[in-house]
Amino acid sequence: MKSCGVSLTTAAVAFGDEAKKMAAGKASRESEEESLSLTVEEREALGGMDSRLFGFVRLHEDGARTKTLLGKAVRCYESLILKAEGKVESDFFCQLGHFNLLLEDYSKALSAYQRYYSLQADYWKNAAFLYGLGLVYFYYNAFHWAIKAFQDVLYVDPSFCRAKEIHLRLGLMFKVNTDYKSSLKHFQLALIDCNPCTLSSAEIQFHIAHLYETQRKYHSAKEAYEQLLQTENLPAQVKATVLQQLGWMHHNMDLVGDKATKESYAIQYLQKSLEADPNSGQSWYFLGRCYSSIGKVQDAFISYRQSIDKSEASADTWCSIGVLYQQQNQPMDALQAYICAVQLDHGHAAAWMDLGTLYESCSQPQDAIKCYLNAARSKRCGNTSTLAARIKFLQAQLCNLPQSSLQNKTKLLPSIEEAWSLPIPAELTSRQGAMNTAQQAYRAHDPNTERVLNHSQTPISQQSLSLHMITSSQVEGLSSPAKKKRTSSPTKNGSDNWNGGQSLSHHPVQQVYSFCLTPQKLQHLEQLRANRDNLNPAQKHQLEQLESQFVLMQQMRHKEVAQGLHKSQSSCLSGPNEEQPLFSTGSAQYHQATSTGIKKSNEHLTLPSNSVPQGDADSHLSSHTATSGGQQGIMFTKESKPSKNRSLVPETSRHTGDTSNGCADVKGLSNHVHQLIADAVSSPNHGDSPNLLIADNPQLSALLIGKASGNVGTGTCDKVNNIHPAVHTKTDHSVASSPSSAISTATPSPKSTEQRSINSVTSLNSPHSGLHTVNGEGLENSQSSTKVDLPLVSHRSTSQIIPSMSVSICPSSTEVLKACRNLGKNGLSNSCILLDKCPPPRPPTSPYPPLPKDKLNPPTPSIYLENKRDAFFPPLHQFCTNPKNPVTVIRGLAGALKLDLGLFSTKTLVEANNEHMVEVRTQLLQPADENWDPTGTKKIWRCESNRSHTTIAKYAQYQASSFQESLREENEKRTQHKDHSDNESTSSENSGRRRKGPFKTIKFGTNIDLSDNKKWKLQLHELTKLPAFARVVSAGNLLSHVGHTILGMNTVQLYMKVPGSRTPGHQENNNFCSVNINIGPGDCEWFVVPEDYWGVLNDFCEKNNLNFLMSSWWPNLEDLYEANVPVYRFIQRPGDLVWINAGTVHWVQAVGWCNNIAWNVGPLTACQYKLAVERYEWNKLKSVKSPVPMVHLSWNMARNIKVSDPKLFEMIKYCLLKILKQCQTLREALVAAGKEVIWHGRTNDEPAHYCSICEVEVFNLLFVTNESNTQKTYIVHCQDCARKTSRSLENFVVLEQYKMEDLIQVYDQFTLALSLSSSS
Repeated sequence: MKSCGVSLTTAAVAFGDEAKKMAAGKASRESEEESLSLTVEEREALGGMDSRLFGFVRLHEDGARTKTLLGKAVRCYESLILKAEGKVESDFFCQLGHFNLLLEDYSKALSAYQRYYSLQADYWKNAAFLYGLGLVYFYYNAFHWAIKAFQDVLYVDPSFCRAKEIHLRLGLMFKVNTDYKSSLKHFQLALIDCNPCTLSSAEIQFHIAHLYETQRKYHSAKEAYEQLLQTENLPAQVKATVLQQLGWMHHNMDLVGDKATKESYAIQYLQKSLEADPNSGQSWYFLGRCYSSIGKVQDAFISYRQSIDKSEASADTWCSIGVLYQQQNQPMDALQAYICAVQLDHGHAAAWMDLGTLYESCSQPQDAIKCYLNAARSKRCGNTSTLAARIKFLQAQLCNLPQSSLQNKTKLLPSIEEAWSLPIPAELTSRQGAMNTAQQAYRAHDPNTERVLNHSQTPISQQSLSLHMITSSQVEGLSSPAKKKRTSSPTKNGSDNWNGGQSLSHHPVQQVYSFCLTPQKLQHLEQLRANRDNLNPAQKHQLEQLESQFVLMQQMRHKEVAQGLHKSQSSCLSGPNEEQPLFSTGSAQYHQATSTGIKKSNEHLTLPSNSVPQGDADSHLSSHTATSGGQQGIMFTKESKPSKNRSLVPETSRHTGDTSNGCADVKGLSNHVHQLIADAVSSPNHGDSPNLLIADNPQLSALLIGKASGNVGTGTCDKVNNIHPAVHTKTDHSVASSPSSAISTATPSPKSTEQRSINSVTSLNSPHSGLHTVNGEGLENSQSSTKVDLPLVSHRSTSQIIPSMSVSICPSSTEVLKACRNLGKNGLSNSCILLDKCPPPRPPTSPYPPLPKDKLNPPTPSIYLENKRDAFFPPLHQFCTNPKNPVTVIRGLAGALKLDLGLFSTKTLVEANNEHMVEVRTQLLQPADENWDPTGTKKIWRCESNRSHTTIAKYAQYQASSFQESLREENEKRTQHKDHSDNESTSSENSGRRRKGPFKTIKFGTNIDLSDNKKWKLQLHELTKLPAFARVVSAGNLLSHVGHTILGMNTVQLYMKVPGSRTPGHQENNNFCSVNINIGPGDCEWFVVPEDYWGVLNDFCEKNNLNFLMSSWWPNLEDLYEANVPVYRFIQRPGDLVWINAGTVHWVQAVGWCNNIAWNVGPLTACQYKLAVERYEWNKLKSVKSPVPMVHLSWNMARNIKVSDPKLFEMIKYCLLKILKQCQTLREALVAAGKEVIWHGRTNDEPAHYCSICEVEVFNLLFVTNESNTQKTYIVHCQDCARKTSRSLENFVVLEQYKMEDLIQVYDQFTLALSLSSSS
């Protein structure tokens, strides 16, 4: 033992000490385990806590006990998960997700929710889970996924207690996505709901008014704002914001009188706004703009100075200051102001153009060219052609000047590189720079852990949810990592005071540090960061050098600013030989916005129309908006205690041509959502998620994300209706497996996108916005990356009222009613019956295996008719309705049936009813297979058109004049090119010119109603010559059994066209078939995609911020071919009938001058009924009204039709069973609650009823307001909307339209009929 250097005695003592330590450790662990166990009382308290309390439970001040309990529960649950190695009940993870959500630990919440999702096959039944998951996605700006989760909640439980919160968030997200119609609907649904909400009714009304302004509906917006001002006890913050909006609208729009009058109104509104909120930097800025426009320069400077003093500076403010300085002939001051603007926002086109103009006026064309080039690169530059011409002119001037004259010439201003690198004087800073210095130092201390920690360290009284505007250019730029990272302003921090007194002419020469990056180097840095994963070793080394230089540059500038001297403000408008006090640039957060680049009459330089300034320095809750194009979105939050610099409206600058002001944070919304401008806003397959690895416990993290569980990760799962993404997080230390990787092997491979550092991390509704930005970086440090895998596993789901083959439809009505006894005594959701069998509907995935490229242009199924017998040949009907044929062209139909198409000619229509109404769509004439933006610079999917109305006579005149004009142009072309022999090259040149625009405007006469049998008797009678399956009315047409008119579906509509008239991409209403006959004389070109691929087109629409059901879109054929989508393409000639089969996607463009007639048909087939019901449910999920009332139609079919097809019979019978259960259960619940059900009955041809609020079909039991019942106007509500407006239904009467005995009889008598083949 001696040889070991330790005596035996010493070893024994050491062993004894170790034993004591082990015993003490065991006792400590036992004590710790006891402390982690939950008492019965604690378990009971936790039992009622889930995501529904988010935003409504206080975790600070008086709620500290709740926070402590939640923290203990999380630790206890995590400990149990570790002990069980992750093998616990799935509900365990769901509850853990809820607790972490309430603690605002979104990273842990998401990982727990994802684990629950991967383990629970019927996760969609859990509305609280879907709501919590939606809140987390919303927090991370994964709007695509948040929308899906929230829509699922409303679908599975329309009476969900937080439906108002969901509608509010859906309204905001749809506004961001420029789906204004959906946004308005959800805001209105939130407004009528009397349940508690984190926003007041006045604040929701403000959002609705602002939505009108965003859409450029200024008079509607003005009325809504003024009506809001009449509200009693209107909060001061809301009042200030409304007045600010009205003032800015009067400044920009011609709402009243001449310029002097409108500026007078604008100034009055803004002054009243400042009376309500003197600390609004945005209102001060707008007031400065108004003063500047009427020549009050002194007042404008004072207002701008107040703006920067009250809030962080914005690029717009500095640009306006620069304009004023330049107008006062103070070029050096103007230069520094412009430099501040472009350093705050590198893409500020107006500031770059103004700076170029300044250099040009000082005879420095080389610097001017550089500025103009930077302006031209900006996506917000609205006059690139003018800039290009100016650049070309200056370059030509430079070429003609001798080199010696350029070198010997004295420069009045520093070059752009020198100006960029020079430290900005302390006079440019404001008091909040000092605050930012401390915050920046704190963030720089530990950028990795602060994101996970400190989520709930801000009292609820300080929590706020900023109304954040996301503009169109922001959305466009989301996919470009280069735009997610911007350098900080060199003047971020500084002194408190506004003092000046030193002459600029004696301004000392500042040292140019070697680490100061030029604009070119900064641009190169962004490019390297954007391609970080693809760099070679040399490029990686260069990136490291540039990043280190960038950090040094920031630190040195912060130091210099902090050491700045206080200057007097007395020389604000002194002469050119005195130094001018400039203002703080504030934070260097970068926000994109669009710019119209319109010049102001009194500001000869082009000013930005929608750059986005910074918000409150204390909380970094800035508010932003787009001002041209009206594509704003608002993110919101609530404070119970206002911040002095907080504004309801976005602190957004507007120059001439601006359209609307955005909306900032609203006092009073307590949902904490951290705003990250995520790729998910623009792409459904990309989203930003937090790092799921728990920093202090990697083992727990692995269990939460499924790494330790043998049945997750590589296995398979039976779920096929997955919409929620798996979040695959990659760090330097470990890799987390995706919880959703366990989904069916048929799942398409997930798309990954590397999350890069994002600057301008702005809080939506998180009180900790300042804790999420480290040196301008977003959620992740720039040295780490997060992989986000978002697989869309959306195999075709069974419809909600179509049974699986295992569902029994045999019970009699007696058995059904017996099963309903005593159910739903507390109120029953209209949709809850669906929950046992049917998850929310999903679009189909692209068929597998994909078609080879040579099969993507299939021949169009066509049939040529020679005589009437061919038209009535039964196989023709079977061929058209065969699901394998998405479209059928019946050639020569008019000739075979001797149809008099002249009855539908323009001449005959004018003679018959010349004053008949025509809806007109104003469109751009474009090539049929392409769709360009209005400037002709890029191909897009959006296909907008303006709607107006005229008469048949007036449109006929336009149609004729268009034809005459075309003939005249054709004759001129022939004269011009008669000496040219190469016609093909000429055609190519013309095509090239058309693509580049500008495009000619055309008018399309659409949706002309021919339903009136008295007005159009001859025309409608002529169509009875068609075979029965294609007629407007026939016994075998489902739409003939609806029992009332559905315009354009079971009635004829006429279309009057000129070349280029477009019917955008769509499926027919409720996926019914359609018939279209070309009257002539010109042709039409059709594009058709099979029904199986509509999910792919839906994905493309979402990627392009379009609503598949409601927006106007024209597919890019290149996108479709790349996605292996087959496209049928053919010409429809006069007399041809095009049969569009159920669910087929199609879009049409007129080749010549022609008229078309069309209507819908519902073949009596299982396929048609199934697709109609699927679309009915999809519409319900998407909050879109279904024109065909499928429940009403199903009962009429049961009354009128004998069905021999077993599949069709099962589907109809199941629908009847479901609705019968619903009617009986709801009726019993109402009676049990003491609510009288009044018999009302139905009249002949009475239309089906829809809820006047949410537009879902209401069958049998109608909830009608007392007032409308008294007045016999019968404004119908569904049960859910009725209870939202009046919880106990005291303001409603319930009208019954069918006796239960009648429904029972119909149900029992509807049996499967024997087919002719079986009976024989």
